[in-house]
Amino acid sequence: MEIKKVAVLGAGLMGHGIAQVSAQNAKYEVNLRDIKQEFIDSGMGMIKKSLQRFVSKGKLSEKDMNEILGRIHPMIDLKKAVADADLIIEAIPENVELKKSVWAEVDKYAKQGAVFASNTSSISITEMASATHRPEKFCGMHFFNPPQIMNLVEIVRGAKTSDETVTVVAEVAKRMGKETVICKKDAPGFIVNRVLVPALNEAIFLVHEGIADPEDIDKAIKLGLNWPMGPLTLLDFVGLDTTLAIAELFTKEFGDSKYRACPLLRQMVRAGLLGRKTSKGFYDWGKK
Repeated sequence: MEIKKVAVLGAGLMGHGIAQVSAQNAKYEVNLRDIKQEFIDSGMGMIKKSLQRFVSKGKLSEKDMNEILGRIHPMIDLKKAVADADLIIEAIPENVELKKSVWAEVDKYAKQGAVFASNTSSISITEMASATHRPEKFCGMHFFNPPQIMNLVEIVRGAKTSDETVTVVAEVAKRMGKETVICKKDAPGFIVNRVLVPALNEAIFLVHEGIADPEDIDKAIKLGLNWPMGPLTLLDFVGLDTTLAIAELFTKEFGDSKYRACPLLRQMVRAGLLGRKTSKGFYDWGKK
């Protein structure tokens, strides 16, 4: 199956970046859909800002930038967004009921043969696919933040995902310039977050217990484990609310206290200290 047009649902933190690499690297026509014009405008603004950075570094010409923007078609109408798309990538908030309701609606409007992919970082692919009548066409396509820079895509099989669907999505990711890994089972957190989120949670416990300051924890992990970014800085980039949601999902799915979210993480989320997207988390991003 040849992919010519992609629909990206959600123009937020991840969606706008997925739309950009689809249009910039893979040169697909892209329908970028969100529920409010302000979200669309914000997403398109972030795409333009990102492309302008490529231009300023000499990696793109102004002509290239305008051609890429010309391939991205922002819209609010879901039916219009998905009706002629060969691949539909969902990148909406990590709420299973919300995702299932959107996929049930997409299933009504999408053409026969269209491939469905969710950018979820932790929610069951099998459960989301059950909201459609074509679970064999459904898989996880988990990009990493920011999609314009990060090279990895996790492709996740649901219980009924076909080999053909995995092959098509892997080819799309390759055309986007990404490396892929296959998660053979639909397990919470897939590969990366299964390892990463407990490590991030443990870093929060170090702050919570007064063992070290965030700056020293980040410095220790960067220099001691050769991470490019410290865990608390990474938490601010990922979003503390997203991390809490994954930790809670792990606790529920695995029934294991080792995944229990640190009380400080809960407290910060309740206070709206979510990281870069709210300007404050473990660090003050307004000042940075």
